Amino acid sequence: MEFSSKPVTLSVAPNGAFKTKKDHPNLPTTPAELAETAAACCDAGAAMIHLHVRDRDGVHLLDQHAYAAATAAIRGAVGHSIVIQITSEAAGRYQRHEQMAVVRATKPEAVSIAMREIVPDSAAETEAEGFYRWLRSNGTLVQTILFSSDEVSRYYELRERGVFGDGKDFPLFVLGRYTPGQMSAPADLLPFLSVFRNDVSWAMCAFGRREHACAITAAALGGHVRVGFENNLTQPDGTLAADNAAQVRRVADGVGALGLRLGNANDLRALYS
Repeated sequence: MEFSSKPVTLSVAPNGAFKTKKDHPNLPTTPAELAETAAACCDAGAAMIHLHVRDRDGVHLLDQHAYAAATAAIRGAVGHSIVIQITSEAAGRYQRHEQMAVVRATKPEAVSIAMREIVPDSAAETEAEGFYRWLRSNGTLVQTILFSSDEVSRYYELRERGVFGDGKDFPLFVLGRYTPGQMSAPADLLPFLSVFRNDVSWAMCAFGRREHACAITAAALGGHVRVGFENNLTQPDGTLAADNAAQVRRVADGVGALGLRLGNANDLRALYS
């Protein structure tokens, strides 16, 4: 792998589906808090915010009205200086038809989709193909989430058979699992890259206090980066991070130390154009 001369874009995943303020007092959950976080992270170098919303009890929610409220608050704070990516994550609450339905209803600028949830098997391919075709026609920026090298291989198989439709992709490699005490390491990226064809832009996210090391490794190898409280609440030394913006700023500084240019929201949008 050669060092990349292309801009590195940073995304922030500020809350996720399961963490609460008991995990960190600065974890944002309301539209106002998400807007404040988006502004701070944008100033720190984030090009995209990965958006989860909650119900009145603070539980993970897929709902077009909740997404609309959060999106309006973020746009009011930062305009279009940040890409707003909604999640379609099931989180044990939703079925695939519900996940696709809320994305259609929301018509987001960007969405993340776990391949294993939307295309779990061959029986789901026809419906998934129609969904991806709609996403492409709507101009939605699609990020397909992949959890293993085997999923990368299957991603290519499905793409070659047209399941993902026509248009550029932006896969996200997840280094690890959502399990207590999960600690990702930079070497976890290697199995993904061993089968990746380097034909589209890619990003990665990681768990635990070595998130920063994983992020800098990915940037050096030509990838893009997602960080934030969804996957990691701590600094590299294991102490609690102040907020999401601190996590973004640390990686932004590392990207600069590598001699790479930090990309903005329009750079990220250009990945799809």
